[in-house]
Amino acid sequence: MTTVRSGPSPRRVIREALASILAAPVTSVLTLIMVAGMCTAVLLTSGRTVGAEQAVVRSIDSAGTRSIIVRAEVGAGLDTSMLHRLEALDGVAWYGGFGPATDVWNAAFPGGNRVAIRMAYGPDWTEAGVPEGTSDGGSAYASSDALEKLGMSHAFGHLAGADGRSFTVAGDAEAPPYLEFLQPLLLAPQPAEGRGRESELSLLVVVAERPDLVAPVAGAVSALLAADDPGKVTVETSERLATLRASIEGQLGSFGQALTAGIFGITGALTGAIMYGIVMMRRKDYGRRRALGASRRLIVRLLLIQTLILALTGALIGTTVSVLVLELGSDPLPPPAYLFSVGVLSVAVAVLASVIPAIVASRREPVAELRVP
Repeated sequence: MTTVRSGPSPRRVIREALASILAAPVTSVLTLIMVAGMCTAVLLTSGRTVGAEQAVVRSIDSAGTRSIIVRAEVGAGLDTSMLHRLEALDGVAWYGGFGPATDVWNAAFPGGNRVAIRMAYGPDWTEAGVPEGTSDGGSAYASSDALEKLGMSHAFGHLAGADGRSFTVAGDAEAPPYLEFLQPLLLAPQPAEGRGRESELSLLVVVAERPDLVAPVAGAVSALLAADDPGKVTVETSERLATLRASIEGQLGSFGQALTAGIFGITGALTGAIMYGIVMMRRKDYGRRRALGASRRLIVRLLLIQTLILALTGALIGTTVSVLVLELGSDPLPPPAYLFSVGVLSVAVAVLASVIPAIVASRREPVAELRVP
C-alpha cells in the first residue's frame, strides 16, 4: 500500500512564517518600512494629485459641463413637441422645457417684489425638489432665493400673476447645477400634453450622460428642433468646459501614472534586494530545512507568505499615515477605491519582488549550505 505524503497545513506554514519574521526582526522591520514607505510615497504624491484632480473636476462639473441650453425667441416656433422627439435620443440623462417667463408676486402683498415664474414641461422634476406625480399645473415650487424675494418664510402661500393666473406655492425647489442660471428658481410643473396640443417653449435644457457626449448630443438636439424660424433659436453648450475637464483628467492622470510606476518600480527592486539579502543570510536555515525533508515548494511558500504578512502590515500603516497627513494638511483625499488599489498594488509588488529570492532559496543544495561556517 502506497502512502501519499502531504505537506504541512496552511495554518502551520503561516505559523512558521510568523516565527521567521520574529527570528529576523531587523530585516522584517526593514521590509515593513519599505512597503509602508512605498504606500506613503505614492499617496502623498500621485494620491494628492488624484485628490486635487477630483476636486477640480467636481468644481467644473458643478458649473454644468454636461448641459445644453436652447433659447428660443418669441415666434421661433419651438414647442413641447420637441420633448416627444427627445424621448428616443440616446446619451441624454435629463431634459426639460420652460415656457416664457411671467411675473408673479405674493398675493398677500400686491405691491411686493415680482419674481419670474416658468411653466415647466418634462417627465422628471424630482432633482429640482418636485415630488413625483404632482404636475397639476397650478402648483408652484420655489427656491430659497425666490421665497425670500416673495416675502415668504415658508414654501406656503398664493401667488398672483401679471397674466391673471394664480398659483399655490406647494413646496421648496432646489436648483440642480444645470438650472442654477434660472435662480431665483420658481417653476410650475405642467401635466404632460398630448400630440396636437402643444405649448410654446422659450427655453430647453438637455443634460448629456457624460461630458464627452455634449458635442454629439448638442448636434442631435439641433437637428431635432424643427423650429419655424431657426434664426431665433440659439444653442449653448458647455463643450469648452467638457474639453477642459478631459484635458485636466488626461494631464494629471498621466503625471500620476508615471510617478506611481516609478515609485513602485524602485521600491519593488529594493524589496527584492532585501529579500535576496535575507536568503543569503539565512541560507544555513534553508539548507537545514531542506535536509530535514522540506520541499522546494514549501520554502517558496514560506518566503512568499512571510513577505505577504509584512506587506499587508506595511500597506495598512502607510495608508493610515498618508490619510492622516493629508487630513492634517487640509489636502483633498483621493477616493477610497484609489486608496485600496494602492494598498493592493503595494502588496502585489512586494510579493512579486520576493518570488525570485524565494526560488533561489528553494534551490540551495542542503549539503553545500550546511558546510557554510
